[in-house]
Amino acid sequence: MRVTDIRSDFQSDVWSEWLLHLRHADDPAFAHVVRAEVERYADRVLDAARLAPGMTLADIGAGEGLIAFRAIDRIGHTLRVLIADVSAAMLRHAESLAIQRHVQGQCTFLQCSADRLDDIPDASVDVITTRAVLAYVSDKSAALREFHRVLKPGGRISIAEPILQDEAFVATALRTMIETKSVRSQDRFLPLLHRWKSAQYPDTHEKIANSPIANYSERNLFDFVRRSGFVEIHLELHIDMLPSIITSWEVFLAGSPHPWAPPLSTVLKEQFTPEERQLFEQIMRPIVESPDAMTTTRIAYLNAVKPLG
Repeated sequence: MRVTDIRSDFQSDVWSEWLLHLRHADDPAFAHVVRAEVERYADRVLDAARLAPGMTLADIGAGEGLIAFRAIDRIGHTLRVLIADVSAAMLRHAESLAIQRHVQGQCTFLQCSADRLDDIPDASVDVITTRAVLAYVSDKSAALREFHRVLKPGGRISIAEPILQDEAFVATALRTMIETKSVRSQDRFLPLLHRWKSAQYPDTHEKIANSPIANYSERNLFDFVRRSGFVEIHLELHIDMLPSIITSWEVFLAGSPHPWAPPLSTVLKEQFTPEERQLFEQIMRPIVESPDAMTTTRIAYLNAVKPLG
Protein backbone atom coordinates (compact mmCIF):
# COMPACT_ATOMS: atom_id res chain seq x y z
CA MET A 1 0.00 0.00 0.00
CA ARG A 2 1.20 3.51 -0.81
CA VAL A 3 -0.26 6.91 0.04
CA THR A 4 1.02 9.62 -2.30
CA ASP A 5 1.02 13.38 -1.63
CA ILE A 6 -1.50 13.49 1.19
CA ARG A 7 -1.35 16.47 3.55
CA SER A 8 -0.59 15.80 7.18
CA ASP A 9 -3.69 17.80 8.11
CA PHE A 10 -6.72 15.57 7.70
CA GLN A 11 -9.33 18.19 8.56
CA SER A 12 -12.79 17.77 7.15
CA ASP A 13 -13.49 19.37 3.78
CA VAL A 14 -16.61 19.93 1.71
CA TRP A 15 -16.35 16.44 0.17
CA SER A 16 -15.87 14.48 3.39
CA GLU A 17 -18.42 16.59 5.23
CA TRP A 18 -21.04 15.70 2.62
CA LEU A 19 -20.15 12.04 2.13
CA LEU A 20 -19.79 11.23 5.82
CA HIS A 21 -22.49 13.49 7.26
CA LEU A 22 -24.73 15.68 5.09
CA ARG A 23 -25.62 13.08 2.46
CA HIS A 24 -27.55 11.09 5.05
CA ALA A 25 -28.20 13.94 7.51
CA ASP A 26 -26.19 12.12 10.19
CA ASP A 27 -29.15 9.77 10.59
CA PRO A 28 -28.02 6.12 10.97
CA ALA A 29 -31.27 4.62 9.66
CA PHE A 30 -31.34 6.90 6.63
CA ALA A 31 -27.64 6.19 6.05
CA HIS A 32 -28.56 2.54 5.39
CA VAL A 33 -31.19 3.62 2.86
CA VAL A 34 -28.71 5.89 1.07
CA ARG A 35 -26.06 3.19 1.12
CA ALA A 36 -28.36 0.67 -0.55
CA GLU A 37 -29.25 3.17 -3.28
CA VAL A 38 -25.65 4.15 -3.94
CA GLU A 39 -24.61 0.49 -4.08
CA ARG A 40 -27.08 -0.05 -6.91
CA TYR A 41 -25.44 2.77 -8.87
CA ALA A 42 -21.99 1.34 -8.17
CA ASP A 43 -23.00 -2.13 -9.31
CA ARG A 44 -24.27 -0.76 -12.62
CA VAL A 45 -20.91 0.90 -13.13
CA LEU A 46 -19.08 -2.33 -12.35
CA ASP A 47 -21.33 -4.40 -14.60
CA ALA A 48 -20.26 -2.24 -17.55
CA ALA A 49 -16.60 -2.14 -16.50
CA ARG A 50 -15.98 -5.76 -17.52
CA LEU A 51 -13.21 -6.29 -14.99
CA ALA A 52 -11.17 -9.49 -15.03
CA PRO A 53 -8.51 -11.06 -12.79
CA GLY A 54 -5.11 -9.42 -13.02
CA MET A 55 -6.42 -6.05 -14.15
CA THR A 56 -5.68 -2.60 -12.74
CA LEU A 57 -8.68 -0.45 -11.87
CA ALA A 58 -8.46 3.29 -11.24
CA ASP A 59 -11.44 4.48 -9.21
CA ILE A 60 -11.33 8.25 -9.73
CA GLY A 61 -13.06 10.46 -7.18
CA ALA A 62 -13.39 7.30 -5.14
CA GLY A 63 -14.73 8.93 -1.97
CA GLU A 64 -15.20 6.15 0.55
CA GLY A 65 -13.94 3.59 -1.98
CA LEU A 66 -17.31 1.96 -2.58
CA ILE A 67 -16.68 1.00 -6.22
CA ALA A 68 -13.09 -0.05 -5.55
CA PHE A 69 -13.98 -2.35 -2.67
CA ARG A 70 -16.97 -3.86 -4.45
CA ALA A 71 -14.70 -4.51 -7.43
CA ILE A 72 -12.26 -6.37 -5.16
CA ASP A 73 -15.17 -8.37 -3.75
CA ARG A 74 -16.10 -9.39 -7.29
CA ILE A 75 -12.67 -10.12 -8.77
CA GLY A 76 -10.55 -11.16 -5.82
CA HIS A 77 -6.95 -10.73 -4.74
CA THR A 78 -5.43 -10.33 -8.23
CA LEU A 79 -7.16 -7.02 -8.89
CA ARG A 80 -4.96 -3.98 -8.34
CA VAL A 81 -6.86 -0.81 -7.42
CA LEU A 82 -5.84 2.84 -7.55
CA ILE A 83 -8.06 4.81 -5.21
CA ALA A 84 -7.83 8.47 -6.22
CA ASP A 85 -9.60 11.42 -4.65
CA VAL A 86 -9.06 15.15 -4.25
CA SER A 87 -9.94 14.93 -0.55
CA ALA A 88 -7.22 13.92 1.90
CA ALA A 89 -9.87 13.23 4.54
CA MET A 90 -11.70 10.80 2.27
CA LEU A 91 -8.48 9.03 1.31
CA ARG A 92 -7.70 8.54 4.97
CA HIS A 93 -11.22 7.16 5.51
CA ALA A 94 -10.90 4.82 2.51
CA GLU A 95 -7.52 3.63 3.76
CA SER A 96 -9.01 2.74 7.14
CA LEU A 97 -11.77 0.77 5.39
CA ALA A 98 -9.19 -1.07 3.27
CA ILE A 99 -7.35 -2.08 6.43
CA GLN A 100 -10.59 -3.31 8.02
CA ARG A 101 -11.28 -5.37 4.90
CA HIS A 102 -7.69 -6.71 4.80
CA VAL A 103 -7.28 -5.53 1.18
CA GLN A 104 -4.81 -2.69 1.76
CA GLY A 105 -2.13 -4.63 -0.10
CA GLN A 106 -4.14 -4.34 -3.31
CA CYS A 107 -4.72 -0.60 -2.96
CA THR A 108 -2.72 2.48 -3.86
CA PHE A 109 -4.08 5.79 -2.57
CA LEU A 110 -3.53 8.93 -4.64
CA GLN A 111 -4.56 12.47 -3.81
CA CYS A 112 -5.38 14.18 -7.08
CA SER A 113 -8.21 15.78 -9.01
CA ALA A 114 -9.86 13.98 -11.92
CA ASP A 115 -8.31 16.36 -14.45
CA ARG A 116 -4.75 16.00 -13.07
CA LEU A 117 -3.81 12.34 -12.71
CA ASP A 118 -0.10 13.14 -12.56
CA ASP A 119 0.85 10.14 -10.43
CA ILE A 120 -0.68 7.64 -12.85
CA PRO A 121 1.63 6.74 -15.79
CA ASP A 122 0.51 6.67 -19.40
CA ALA A 123 -1.21 3.48 -20.58
CA SER A 124 -1.03 1.81 -17.16
CA VAL A 125 -4.70 1.19 -16.28
CA ASP A 126 -7.21 -1.32 -17.65
CA VAL A 127 -10.42 0.29 -16.39
CA ILE A 128 -11.44 3.69 -15.01
CA THR A 129 -14.62 4.16 -12.99
CA THR A 130 -16.35 7.22 -11.60
CA ARG A 131 -19.57 7.81 -9.71
CA ALA A 132 -20.78 11.42 -9.42
CA VAL A 133 -17.33 12.85 -10.07
CA LEU A 134 -17.26 14.61 -13.44
CA ALA A 135 -20.32 16.57 -12.31
CA TYR A 136 -18.03 18.58 -10.02
CA VAL A 137 -15.15 19.06 -12.48
CA SER A 138 -15.14 22.38 -14.31
CA ASP A 139 -13.18 21.09 -17.31
CA LYS A 140 -14.75 17.72 -18.00
CA SER A 141 -12.92 17.37 -21.31
CA ALA A 142 -9.58 17.74 -19.52
CA ALA A 143 -10.54 14.96 -17.11
CA LEU A 144 -11.58 12.68 -19.96
CA ARG A 145 -8.33 13.36 -21.79
CA GLU A 146 -6.50 12.30 -18.64
CA PHE A 147 -8.62 9.14 -18.49
CA HIS A 148 -7.68 8.44 -22.11
CA ARG A 149 -3.99 9.03 -21.38
CA VAL A 150 -3.69 6.63 -18.44
CA LEU A 151 -5.75 3.83 -20.01
CA LYS A 152 -4.07 1.03 -21.89
CA PRO A 153 -5.14 0.60 -25.53
CA GLY A 154 -8.42 -1.27 -25.37
CA GLY A 155 -9.04 -0.03 -21.82
CA ARG A 156 -12.51 1.03 -20.70
CA ILE A 157 -14.22 3.80 -18.82
CA SER A 158 -17.45 3.11 -16.95
CA ILE A 159 -19.07 6.09 -15.27
CA ALA A 160 -22.30 7.21 -13.64
CA GLU A 161 -22.99 10.93 -13.48
CA PRO A 162 -26.03 12.82 -12.18
CA ILE A 163 -27.77 15.14 -14.63
CA LEU A 164 -28.84 18.13 -12.54
CA GLN A 165 -29.79 20.66 -15.21
CA ASP A 166 -33.50 20.26 -14.57
CA GLU A 167 -33.04 21.25 -10.93
CA ALA A 168 -31.37 24.45 -12.07
CA PHE A 169 -34.09 25.03 -14.68
CA VAL A 170 -36.73 24.80 -11.93
CA ALA A 171 -34.87 27.37 -9.82
CA THR A 172 -34.55 29.63 -12.87
CA ALA A 173 -38.24 29.28 -13.74
CA LEU A 174 -39.23 30.21 -10.19
CA ARG A 175 -37.01 33.29 -10.35
CA THR A 176 -38.55 34.33 -13.67
CA MET A 177 -42.09 33.91 -12.32
CA ILE A 178 -41.30 36.12 -9.37
CA GLU A 179 -39.44 38.79 -11.35
CA THR A 180 -42.14 39.00 -14.02
CA LYS A 181 -44.82 39.14 -11.35
CA SER A 182 -46.62 36.16 -12.83
CA VAL A 183 -47.07 34.94 -9.27
CA ARG A 184 -50.20 36.15 -7.49
CA SER A 185 -49.34 38.77 -4.90
CA GLN A 186 -51.08 36.72 -2.21
CA ASP A 187 -48.97 33.65 -3.01
CA ARG A 188 -46.35 33.87 -0.30
CA PHE A 189 -44.97 30.37 -0.74
CA LEU A 190 -43.39 30.47 -4.21
CA PRO A 191 -40.81 33.13 -3.26
CA LEU A 192 -39.84 30.93 -0.32
CA LEU A 193 -39.59 27.91 -2.58
CA HIS A 194 -37.33 29.89 -4.91
CA ARG A 195 -35.15 31.06 -2.02
CA TRP A 196 -34.58 27.45 -1.01
CA LYS A 197 -33.97 26.12 -4.52
CA SER A 198 -31.66 28.98 -5.50
CA ALA A 199 -29.52 28.34 -2.42
CA GLN A 200 -28.81 24.83 -3.71
CA TYR A 201 -28.85 25.26 -7.52
CA PRO A 202 -28.03 28.11 -9.92
CA ASP A 203 -31.10 30.18 -10.81
CA THR A 204 -30.03 32.27 -13.82
CA HIS A 205 -28.79 31.28 -17.26
CA GLU A 206 -25.44 32.92 -16.49
CA LYS A 207 -25.07 30.98 -13.25
CA ILE A 208 -26.03 27.75 -15.00
CA ALA A 209 -23.39 28.35 -17.68
CA ASN A 210 -20.73 28.74 -14.96
CA SER A 211 -21.88 25.82 -12.81
CA PRO A 212 -20.11 22.46 -13.33
CA ILE A 213 -23.13 20.58 -11.94
CA ALA A 214 -25.68 22.28 -14.18
CA ASN A 215 -23.98 23.39 -17.42
CA TYR A 216 -24.07 20.00 -19.14
CA SER A 217 -26.63 17.47 -20.29
CA GLU A 218 -26.27 13.78 -21.06
CA ARG A 219 -25.72 14.74 -24.73
CA ASN A 220 -22.89 17.07 -23.74
CA LEU A 221 -21.36 14.25 -21.68
CA PHE A 222 -21.52 11.91 -24.66
CA ASP A 223 -19.85 14.54 -26.85
CA PHE A 224 -17.10 15.20 -24.30
CA VAL A 225 -16.26 11.50 -24.34
CA ARG A 226 -16.32 11.30 -28.13
CA ARG A 227 -14.08 14.34 -28.53
CA SER A 228 -11.58 12.86 -26.05
CA GLY A 229 -10.82 9.99 -28.44
CA PHE A 230 -12.99 7.18 -27.08
CA VAL A 231 -14.91 4.76 -29.27
CA GLU A 232 -17.70 2.19 -28.74
CA ILE A 233 -19.49 4.77 -26.60
CA HIS A 234 -22.73 3.68 -24.98
CA LEU A 235 -24.81 6.03 -22.83
CA GLU A 236 -28.04 5.28 -21.02
CA LEU A 237 -30.00 8.08 -19.38
CA HIS A 238 -32.05 6.70 -16.51
CA ILE A 239 -34.92 8.94 -15.41
CA ASP A 240 -36.73 7.34 -12.51
CA MET A 241 -39.73 8.68 -10.61
CA LEU A 242 -40.00 6.66 -7.43
CA PRO A 243 -41.29 7.01 -3.88
CA SER A 244 -39.07 9.45 -2.03
CA ILE A 245 -36.49 7.86 0.24
CA ILE A 246 -36.78 10.89 2.54
CA THR A 247 -39.80 10.42 4.77
CA SER A 248 -38.60 12.32 7.85
CA TRP A 249 -38.85 16.10 8.20
CA GLU A 250 -35.70 16.10 10.33
CA VAL A 251 -33.74 14.29 7.60
CA PHE A 252 -35.19 16.64 5.00
CA LEU A 253 -33.92 19.62 7.02
CA ALA A 254 -30.46 18.28 7.83
CA GLY A 255 -29.57 16.61 4.52
CA SER A 256 -28.05 18.11 1.40
CA PRO A 257 -28.56 17.06 -2.24
CA HIS A 258 -24.92 17.59 -3.29
CA PRO A 259 -21.62 18.71 -1.72
CA TRP A 260 -21.98 22.35 -2.74
CA ALA A 261 -25.53 22.73 -1.41
CA PRO A 262 -26.24 23.98 2.11
CA PRO A 263 -28.77 21.94 4.08
CA LEU A 264 -32.30 23.31 4.13
CA SER A 265 -31.90 23.95 7.87
CA THR A 266 -29.07 26.38 7.11
CA VAL A 267 -31.08 28.13 4.38
CA LEU A 268 -34.05 28.53 6.71
CA LYS A 269 -31.90 29.86 9.51
CA GLU A 270 -29.92 32.34 7.41
CA GLN A 271 -32.46 33.50 4.82
CA PHE A 272 -35.94 33.14 6.36
CA THR A 273 -37.73 35.06 9.07
CA PRO A 274 -39.41 33.07 11.84
CA GLU A 275 -42.80 33.67 10.20
CA GLU A 276 -41.45 32.48 6.82
CA ARG A 277 -39.98 29.36 8.39
CA GLN A 278 -43.35 28.59 9.95
CA LEU A 279 -45.17 29.01 6.64
CA PHE A 280 -42.58 26.94 4.77
CA GLU A 281 -42.86 24.04 7.22
CA GLN A 282 -46.63 24.28 7.28
CA ILE A 283 -46.75 23.65 3.53
CA MET A 284 -43.72 21.43 2.93
CA ARG A 285 -43.75 19.10 5.92
CA PRO A 286 -46.99 17.28 4.99
CA ILE A 287 -45.62 16.80 1.47
CA VAL A 288 -42.32 15.37 2.71
CA GLU A 289 -43.96 13.06 5.24
CA SER A 290 -46.72 11.87 2.93
CA PRO A 291 -46.52 8.17 1.94
CA ASP A 292 -47.35 9.32 -1.59
CA ALA A 293 -44.31 11.63 -1.89
CA MET A 294 -42.32 11.01 -5.07
CA THR A 295 -38.91 12.02 -6.30
CA THR A 296 -37.22 12.00 -9.71
CA THR A 297 -33.60 11.10 -10.37
CA ARG A 298 -31.65 11.53 -13.61
CA ILE A 299 -28.42 9.56 -13.99
CA ALA A 300 -26.32 9.00 -17.10
CA TYR A 301 -24.45 5.68 -17.27
CA LEU A 302 -21.72 5.71 -19.90
CA ASN A 303 -19.04 3.26 -20.96
CA ALA A 304 -16.51 3.58 -23.75
CA VAL A 305 -13.20 2.16 -25.00
CA LYS A 306 -9.79 3.59 -25.79
CA PRO A 307 -8.91 2.49 -29.34
CA LEU A 308 -6.26 -0.18 -29.82
CA GLY A 309 -4.41 1.75 -32.52
